[in-house]
Amino acid sequence: MPNDIAAAARAPVFTLDRNPFGRLVLIAEDGTVHEGVVPVRAFPISAPQGGIGMMSADGHEVVWIPRLEDLPVAERDMIEAELASREFMPEIERIVSVSTYATPSVWTVKTDRGQTDLVLRGEEAIRRLAGSTLLISDTHGIHYLIRDLMALDKHSRKILDRFL
Repeated sequence: MPNDIAAAARAPVFTLDRNPFGRLVLIAEDGTVHEGVVPVRAFPISAPQGGIGMMSADGHEVVWIPRLEDLPVAERDMIEAELASREFMPEIERIVSVSTYATPSVWTVKTDRGQTDLVLRGEEAIRRLAGSTLLISDTHGIHYLIRDLMALDKHSRKILDRFL
């Protein structure tokens, strides 16, 4: 029970609804209405459930949410639905093949959303993040995540070694 009280004390107080156009409307504790707010994760890869800012239409932070799970279910569900509709970052589970080890090259990859082809324009499109996490950008601007390089199969790691 003490943890519930502490969580309630940390959770920001606001209500969230959708207007007739489907945009989020945030009503702050003081009654201020903010039309068209957008949730933005502070750390989308390393801490996706923590640190979410509700940004106004003009780009200012209206509410800071330290932990998404501290919110009431209705607000949390609306924020998660909004984030899901805006975020698209497939996670690469396996590299099936590459057309050539020179760039640009076409990679066939198996992701958590199915198999696809991506075009890697250059080695600089592969960025190492914290630890063994990689972010790969294709020519269409889609970002693919490799959460743990060491968790990939030997074939996939061997291909990546040629580009890193």
